[in-house]
Amino acid sequence: MRAFLIWCLLALPSLARSDVAGQFDYYILSLSWSPNWCALEGNARQSVQCDASQKHGWILHGLWPQYNKGYPAFCQTAERAPSRQMTSAMADIMGTPGLAWHQWKKHGSCSGLSAANYFALARQAYNNINRPEVFRKLDRTITLPAGLIESAFTRANYGLDPDEITITCKSGHVQEARICLSKTLEPVICGPDVIRDCALRAAIFEPIR
Repeated sequence: MRAFLIWCLLALPSLARSDVAGQFDYYILSLSWSPNWCALEGNARQSVQCDASQKHGWILHGLWPQYNKGYPAFCQTAERAPSRQMTSAMADIMGTPGLAWHQWKKHGSCSGLSAANYFALARQAYNNINRPEVFRKLDRTITLPAGLIESAFTRANYGLDPDEITITCKSGHVQEARICLSKTLEPVICGPDVIRDCALRAAIFEPIR
């Protein structure tokens, strides 16, 4: 029993560190292809993100603090929660204020930044990445190798290497482009638990309707 108690005491600092705001190694900028999300989930939820008048393409899913392996989430922070005005102001690139709120609660709270500065940094990261225009020109649903999405991003962003971006899929659809960035928003090599590219040769890609 004494040995078990000593082990618990020794383990406590490492457990606490995993939830300390501001202690992480790099960011993931997660970009979601909105038409695919709408086809899989959003339309059934009647999400305003899927309103045809919005014409959303690659939206900002989030800016996620990461460890070299794993990631923190729902950190304790002394920073105040964002106001409705802050989350509403992010809807143009995030689709809905609700997504902005959830991203702050789960990921932004671990950044060590105020809500205002976290959203400003997320917007800067989003604006720094060129989102290939070719995907906005589709007029019908297509299937394609998921690797073509990665290639389009690396061609559109000088200096972005394949090990600094990964493409994910869900239910046969291209889901997200995830780009690994330093704390100063420079591309960096993704951790081994992140760089797992979708290998589908015929991934579904919906057009902006």
